[in-house]
Amino acid sequence: MNKRQIELTPRLRTIADLLPQGIRLVDVGTDHGYLPACLLLEGKIPFAIAADLREGPLSRARETASTYGCEEKMDFRLCDGLTGVQPDEVDGVVIAGMGGETIAQILAQAPWVGTRGCTLLLQPMSSQPELRRWLADHGYRICREQLVAEGDTIYVIFQVEAGDMPSMTLGEAWAGQQSNDPLRGRYLQGMLDKLERALRGMSQGRTPESEQRRQELSQVYEQLKNMKKEWETWQP
Repeated sequence: MNKRQIELTPRLRTIADLLPQGIRLVDVGTDHGYLPACLLLEGKIPFAIAADLREGPLSRARETASTYGCEEKMDFRLCDGLTGVQPDEVDGVVIAGMGGETIAQILAQAPWVGTRGCTLLLQPMSSQPELRRWLADHGYRICREQLVAEGDTIYVIFQVEAGDMPSMTLGEAWAGQQSNDPLRGRYLQGMLDKLERALRGMSQGRTPESEQRRQELSQVYEQLKNMKKEWETWQP
């Protein structure tokens, strides 16, 4: 392999392409450090912090930086989320490959992110409705949602900044604002399949709480079904 090139996975490549030129980046949960190293090699960013909770991934990130000759432009922080990063060190934050509730917790512990005009790229592996609601309730707005496929899995990437988020329906909290993204149909169908299984499992619920939850999920299901029908009308 050419030491001046790093081939990113489609998910990380999409995140890299969404980041603005010239920002100072912190990659939270950096693992091998491929994303910041790649961006440095491409000249898109001048400086990066690779942060991770565990020493093993951070050591791998150091190895990546050394292999590709960009260690002088990278710093390495063993810390929980953004606790080891100072507000004046970065302009962009990537938190990818974690659960949505974990991402929300990381941002809650670093409120400065919402006051400094930082660009955030968030890629939740789960709890997407909870993360969308948390962002809306804490002074963030989702500027864009980008879908990307790796094998049979479709990931969603949130491009986020400080600001007011428009009110969301239940369906939008689950699946984001409607779009003509080519992957949108598969994304919605995957959610519909999961909701259908969940609703079948709740059909025997007898408590008021379970009935309320069943009614909410039924409403989400109908809204997502309508979104999918709308998306299909836009396709050639």
